[in-house]
Amino acid sequence: MSAENSPVSPLSEEDWIDGELIRSLMRSAPQLQVIALLLVPLAVAMMVGSVPGAPLAVWSAAVLLVSGARLWLMRRYAKELAHADAAAQRRFMARYGFTWPLSACIWGLMTLLCFDRTPQVTQFLCWLMIVGLGSFTANSFSNHLQTMHAYANALALTVLASVAWRIGWDLHFQAPRSHYWILLLVVFYWVLLRQTGRKLHESHHGYVELQYRNARLIESLTRQTEAALDAVAIKNRFLANAAHDLRQPVHALGLYADWLATDPAMAPEIVPRIVQSTRAVNALFDSLFDLEQFNSGRKKVRIEPIDLACLFTEMELQYRPLARARGLALRLHGATGHVLSDRIVLQRILGNLIGNALKYTHRGGVLLAARRSAGAIRIEVWDTGIGIASSHHADIFQEFYKVPERQGTDDGFGLGLAIVARLAGRLGHQVTMNSRPGRGSVFRLTLERCAPPEQGAALAPEQAVGAGEVHGLGPALHAQAPEQSP
Repeated sequence: MSAENSPVSPLSEEDWIDGELIRSLMRSAPQLQVIALLLVPLAVAMMVGSVPGAPLAVWSAAVLLVSGARLWLMRRYAKELAHADAAAQRRFMARYGFTWPLSACIWGLMTLLCFDRTPQVTQFLCWLMIVGLGSFTANSFSNHLQTMHAYANALALTVLASVAWRIGWDLHFQAPRSHYWILLLVVFYWVLLRQTGRKLHESHHGYVELQYRNARLIESLTRQTEAALDAVAIKNRFLANAAHDLRQPVHALGLYADWLATDPAMAPEIVPRIVQSTRAVNALFDSLFDLEQFNSGRKKVRIEPIDLACLFTEMELQYRPLARARGLALRLHGATGHVLSDRIVLQRILGNLIGNALKYTHRGGVLLAARRSAGAIRIEVWDTGIGIASSHHADIFQEFYKVPERQGTDDGFGLGLAIVARLAGRLGHQVTMNSRPGRGSVFRLTLERCAPPEQGAALAPEQAVGAGEVHGLGPALHAQAPEQSP
């Protein structure tokens, strides 16, 4: 099955099946057309001497002309449209489908030439050809029921008209009784042909429908297998990175313990390092547990109106001492209004962003700002730090990702922004970032603006945007072109 007509394409089941049935029709049509061409000289040879030369020549020329045109169309189809989509198949049939009933009409006109005008043997052979063509049609054209019916109708009606012309025009309704029986036999054969074609079409349609569903099942299983393999690869990478990041502080703890056991007098110097390594291990485990909860959807959120002024004050009280210890300024701007979010989760997001900004800023400071936009408030965390090259913007929200120039446990475990991404996605908040190496970075969090809350008003956890659904970073994250920090 080619890629062009694979069920992977965004077609409905019936569209895809219709396209496949037309393709099947066109695969068998050239064989029947070649057989019809081979019958032309045989038919002419039988009628020569019994049928006037001019009508026979016109009929022969018409058969050859239509057959040649149909063969050209079939060759063009095989070259240009064999693997086209269902819409192209339908356009082809709508434009050139008339050639099937046209060919049937010309073959049906053979009855007008030979019926009751030639010897019995010749008439019998002519009837045999017509019945044979009709039977081949029921088998070969039944893939596409509309085409099969058009061919059968044209053939039967032309034969009926030819016999009726002989009875009414030539014989003035003084024909033998057998002529009328022939009319009834043609009608019976016509009905039988249509019914047989319909039954065969149902069989073809069922086979192609089964083919479609099997292909969709294989496609679904392939996607699920790929997703499972990706999940295993991510889990393996996750565990490998966690083990790598745990190794250094745990190894350091072992070394410090050995030193302390060997020389207890070094306790004032070693104990702070042991505490620092222990905190690093605890921080990594806390981050890992957070990620596991977010990915499994077990961590519930509570959406409620939040006063930005109070939120900014809390963040300032928490991070101003850290900024001061690093010799940096922490400034706030535009903290007014209310937004809809989970207070604890939002504090965690801003805490990670501010903590990252302070960690990678050596001179200047960090700005926590709020800007109004249509129906929303955008919280921004600016820094004058080392910045991030644009080549890393798409990766910094992945677990354990560290900018290559900043590898090392002292710079963290590469989980802070991954947690920000999960939390923001859980709350339905959009996170964007701009950065320029040597100039600093800005991370923006867009939240829905709301009116001040009424007394005791709060939304239930079930009303949280995206509650229980965490499927990677998704559309909540965007890396934009760098902007200069104000």
